[in-house]
Amino acid sequence: MPLAETDDLQEAETFKPLTAQEARELRRKMPLLSVWRVVGVQISVGAVSALLAWWFTGKSVVALSVAYGALSVVIPAALFARGMTSPAASVNVGAAAFGFLLWEIVKIGLTLAMLLLAPRVVSQVSWPAMLVGLVLTMKVYWVALGVRSVFYPKVNFKTEQTNVS
Repeated sequence: MPLAETDDLQEAETFKPLTAQEARELRRKMPLLSVWRVVGVQISVGAVSALLAWWFTGKSVVALSVAYGALSVVIPAALFARGMTSPAASVNVGAAAFGFLLWEIVKIGLTLAMLLLAPRVVSQVSWPAMLVGLVLTMKVYWVALGVRSVFYPKVNFKTEQTNVS
């Protein structure tokens, strides 16, 4: 028997399901990330970016372009979050996978449509400023993975210790 198969067999034999108390404790230590919290932070980043753009440049067109770039991320992300948190998305694994794929396609399509409509919505659009708003707001996803204190305020990860045996 190959070495990898014996390791898998040993892991399967030593697997112990969590008790209800252990599962509650694990959920308390590691809560699920709320997609709505991510959308809320994206809104905040977009608003602050637009205000900073207006403050630094003094031009409302630049601030509107940054804000429109941020909205090109926030509106599709909110639609995606609504679709993924609907009861239909959690019926079974297949429905969840299909729902994720469907809503991701809708999100990308809506973002592209909003970018194509930018010249009609914002007069004298500043493309570099709009892309700055778009990128800053989009990077919130990466921040959500790295900065847990913003997205998990009730958990103190620095004082939590885990025992690995």
